[in-house]
Amino acid sequence: MKKQSISQLSEQIAVPLEAIASPQRVAILLAIGTGEACVCHLEASLGWRQAYISQHLMALRKADILQDRRAGRYIYYRLANASFLDLVTAAATLSGISAESISTLINTQVNPSCECPQCTPALIPANSL
Repeated sequence: MKKQSISQLSEQIAVPLEAIASPQRVAILLAIGTGEACVCHLEASLGWRQAYISQHLMALRKADILQDRRAGRYIYYRLANASFLDLVTAAATLSGISAESISTLINTQVNPSCECPQCTPALIPANSL
């Protein structure tokens, strides 16, 4: 097996770091968190326009940080590897922010202000109660 040089390895390491370097992309990763999120969920969570979010999602997908799946007219995004949240938490710690503070920002629930099928709880018919 050929040994890789330090410059080759450092270039590989830099790719995901460059892709998530902006505060907006870190916010998207936190908003997606441990589950999935569609663009309308991210709009509701972050208060940003759809086109702005989509540009960042495209860059994160190209860097293999996010994966997506289509369900009808919705596309749901999830982290390709949960270790990206660990990376964000480690960066926060290095910046003087506690891991506990970051863990409270990581989405683990649906956003009630979003009306997509992922976020809106299914209505239970009254006769089934």
